[in-house]
Amino acid sequence: MTVEEIHQLLIEEFGEDKITGINTEAIDAWIEVAADAIVEVSNFLKHDERLKFEHLNNLCGADYCEPDLKKQKKFDHEPHVEVVYHLSSYSLKHRCVVKVKLPRWQDDTEGEIPEMPSVAAVWRAADWHERECYDLVGVRFTEHPNLRRILCPEDWVGHALRKDYEFPLEYHGIRGK
Repeated sequence: MTVEEIHQLLIEEFGEDKITGINTEAIDAWIEVAADAIVEVSNFLKHDERLKFEHLNNLCGADYCEPDLKKQKKFDHEPHVEVVYHLSSYSLKHRCVVKVKLPRWQDDTEGEIPEMPSVAAVWRAADWHERECYDLVGVRFTEHPNLRRILCPEDWVGHALRKDYEFPLEYHGIRGK
């Protein structure tokens, strides 16, 4: 099944308020889903007989922000964070990329990381992937069974893959820069 066919099926099932976009021009074409619909859509993607996306290959986060004021004019995106899901169906031999766009900050309050529902109950592999995305990109997954840092220590400040992240000069007496 092609990404266009999957997109059409999702539009028919959920409507354009939950399936918010498609990009077929990208190397990995993707379908955009509203954050509050990700669990419902994920369950459909996994369990519908026409789709059977039983495997979550990867879940990652990306920060689309240009902190350099001189380069911001050429930056053609509104600053945001994306959570990207790479899905496969072994039984039907097709794959799909799903994205959720979030504001960089929850309620436009700088320092308050965005939130979205966890899909760890749909695909168990999402458990560790979501923890990594939380730790490095700063996305809080609500209803996650164990959301805590996975790569950085618990007392680490900030999220290292954010474009505006400033590496600490010192951490527990160890020089950073």
